[in-house]
Amino acid sequence: MSSPPPVPDAAGPSGPGVEGPAFAGRASVPPPRNDENLTYLPGSPERTALKARLADMAGTPIEIPAVIGGRDVRSGVLHQVVMPHAHRHVLATWHAAEPQHVEEAVTAAALARREWASWSPEDRCAVFLRAAALLTGPWRATLNAATMLGQSKTVFQAEIDAASELIDFFRFNPFYAQQIYAQQPGSSPAVWNRLEYRPLEGFVYAVTPFNFTSIAGNLPTAPAMMGNTVIWKPAASAMLSAYYILRLLEAAGLPPGVINLVPGDPEAISSALLASRELAGVHFTGSTSVFDRLWRTVGEHISGYSAYPRLVGETGGKDFIVAHASADVQALAVAIVRGAFEYQGQKCSAVSRIYVPASLWPGVRDRVVAMMRELQIGDVADFRTFCGAVIDRKAFAKISGYIDDARANARIVQGGAARDGEGYFIEPTLVETDDPGYRLMREEIFGPVVTAFVYPDRAWPEILATVDTTSPYALTGAVFATDRQAVRAAQAGLRYAAGNFYVNDKPTGAVVGQQPFGGGRRSGTNDKAGSGMNLLRWVSARAVKETFVPPLDYRYPHMSES
Repeated sequence: MSSPPPVPDAAGPSGPGVEGPAFAGRASVPPPRNDENLTYLPGSPERTALKARLADMAGTPIEIPAVIGGRDVRSGVLHQVVMPHAHRHVLATWHAAEPQHVEEAVTAAALARREWASWSPEDRCAVFLRAAALLTGPWRATLNAATMLGQSKTVFQAEIDAASELIDFFRFNPFYAQQIYAQQPGSSPAVWNRLEYRPLEGFVYAVTPFNFTSIAGNLPTAPAMMGNTVIWKPAASAMLSAYYILRLLEAAGLPPGVINLVPGDPEAISSALLASRELAGVHFTGSTSVFDRLWRTVGEHISGYSAYPRLVGETGGKDFIVAHASADVQALAVAIVRGAFEYQGQKCSAVSRIYVPASLWPGVRDRVVAMMRELQIGDVADFRTFCGAVIDRKAFAKISGYIDDARANARIVQGGAARDGEGYFIEPTLVETDDPGYRLMREEIFGPVVTAFVYPDRAWPEILATVDTTSPYALTGAVFATDRQAVRAAQAGLRYAAGNFYVNDKPTGAVVGQQPFGGGRRSGTNDKAGSGMNLLRWVSARAVKETFVPPLDYRYPHMSES
């Protein structure tokens, strides 16, 4: 294994800023703007640069250490990073942290916290604003290539995730932090009241998923921006992009020990960290069952913590599209194909169940099937590819099992093939069922499978109730209708069925600063990544009252006799 090739760290271009509100009375963060997705058209400079980085990264395996207190730690317990779409191709080996390394990370986080928490908000935010500038320019191809190869994302899916969304987090979170710090109470004469937004006492444990590089970047950095130090356990199947995120942050000036990269056995690491007296919070994205276990473990140790830990989690989803008889058939069909099959359905927001009125179903079905037959599946380094492979063998087996169940208990309209000889490829699959309570309408699959239930046109109120009560999740959902009364009925009837609700659009693709993301019920704590609501969870406010002329007599005026 060779060391990773050098990556340039010169700042890339950043957007022009205009004067904004005062930040802590001293400076202001440039008003953020969303990063523009690059097109990667043939002959474009970004396409040439990315193609070169893909070839270099695919041909040069690297070794990934744990990083604790800024120090590379090699345990010798090695695991491989492979391409899901070519699972014999090794991209890297990574060192799993052992129990002593977890203890070292707790110590490193505590040591780093002393200085990091004393930095001004401006200085902390400057690190992440510089990271945004670096990712906008010289690091863009590296994060995109790592995401494409290690997580089997197409060029467009990597661009909107590993580049643009992560840039947006690094730009918008400082702006939201500024707004939080600016919230101050009123004062009466001769009294000065103020709020101090302190970091939490202890470390934050960040647990990140494989499917979004931007989430892997945001979960450790959002608490860090507010002055906390973090122990970060990335998903094993996204180690390549996680490693480059940390190196990007180091290039941006993040001090050692502020974010400690501790990959390894999730149960062993979680058991050790959740039992630590210094646990201040958990920032999690992953499955509902794992978050349940984390929450339960925290409850079992609750009397042993120095303070009640903050638990922030975004978990599962069973995301829906419900169509009214007035829906635009072509717009609905495109939303189904894009919403269900982009990134192989491995999005917590991916469309997994659809409800279509009988009058529209033949036209919707035929259009969806026609598009599905055109989708190219294969190597994501081929920019014509629409679907890569699912992430690993475990996911392949699970999704294949759902397709087998559909083959026996429902109707497969299109797709259904699965092959894992070269990569973990599952053909985009459309299922139709006559049972709105069928398991493929209720259970999270996390793969390129969408199930349709066809209902009588006149049963609009009833189908809204069905959508609301079928699944335990409430992450994303969409209604398609041109009849405004139907839209109003859906917005009212599905008020708690989705934390992100879309009208005449697919329920995926939330943009930082535009659609803060998160869901309720069994989909998480709905603390809205990409907004100030999330950052507020990582501070502990202290109210300070300073009296300039304190009273010198204990008696109050009403105590006089006359």
